Amino acid sequence: MSNYTKEYGYIRVSSKTQNEDRQIRTMKRIGIPRNRIYIDKVSGKNFNRQEYKKIVEKLDEKSVLYIDSIDRLGRNYEEILNQWRIITKIKKAAIVVLDMPLLDTRNQNKDLLGTFIADLVLQILSYVAESERIKIRERQRQGIDAAMARGVSFGRKKKEVPDNFYPLVQLWKKKKVTIRQAAELCNMPRSTFYAKAMEVISAG
Repeated sequence: MSNYTKEYGYIRVSSKTQNEDRQIRTMKRIGIPRNRIYIDKVSGKNFNRQEYKKIVEKLDEKSVLYIDSIDRLGRNYEEILNQWRIITKIKKAAIVVLDMPLLDTRNQNKDLLGTFIADLVLQILSYVAESERIKIRERQRQGIDAAMARGVSFGRKKKEVPDNFYPLVQLWKKKKVTIRQAAELCNMPRSTFYAKAMEVISAG
């Protein structure tokens, strides 16, 4: 008979727009009730996650934590290994990675070879997850650099000024109109007219 009497499922998707239904169905299929499934909708770059913290608090030597895949736990190599140690060594709970049968710590105490293999696989997969995160970040950076080289701007698009803006700047500069009158004629807030007018005057 198993020593584990409490089973929990942890699910993570990278953003609120991603759908967690597939992972929920997987957890329910192995018999985990909905009230023991914890879901975070955040990036996996660190473990500062509300639901993850809740589930770790509940874990003890009678608990098993199920995750769909190692990258659902996280994408930071060192932090994955650290959290794995916290759960298995400090909390003394078991972890089961559903898409990687070798990462099942329920019988590790009885099987030294199994422990060695699981630890080795964990380190490899954690390294792969971290490497993929770095590659994604690098590809994003390269894409931004390439777009900027083509003249694409990623800042807030500057609003076009009306046709009468520049003549009114000159009239305001010569004190022929007040800043309130000039701003109203340009349909601008006074602060905006002033800031843009000073840019024109400084450039001239």
